Amino acid sequence: MINEIAEMLAEHAQETAFPLELPTMDQLVEAQEAMLISVPVEMRDYLLHSSNVIYGHLEPATLADPNSHTYLPEMAAEAWDKGMPRELLPLCVDGESVYCVAEEGEVFLWEGNDDLLAISDDVWQWVRDVWLQS
Repeated sequence: MINEIAEMLAEHAQETAFPLELPTMDQLVEAQEAMLISVPVEMRDYLLHSSNVIYGHLEPATLADPNSHTYLPEMAAEAWDKGMPRELLPLCVDGESVYCVAEEGEVFLWEGNDDLLAISDDVWQWVRDVWLQS
């Protein structure tokens, strides 16, 4: 199922003048060390294999370019500063809302309060049901 969703995402990718690059494993490790938190398995898989895709208006987290507004450690620092629980990692910022990933891989929507709305069981379901549907 993961491969099928990754293929669907790749088919929908928009071509750009400056395509995004995929991160290396070293960049992933550096990001985890900077954030002091491990990236859940499905999110790690997404980051390493599909985070170079641009599609629609949502801009999920990336790791290859530390200067990007979607650079995961910066997104995390900003979300945590706004009050998002520290054990969550941002997957995608959508206005004032943050799609975030729990340690077990579930995706939630955090809207700046104490409530978390369950969105999907894992990152790949979120890609299929939210990002590709946006």
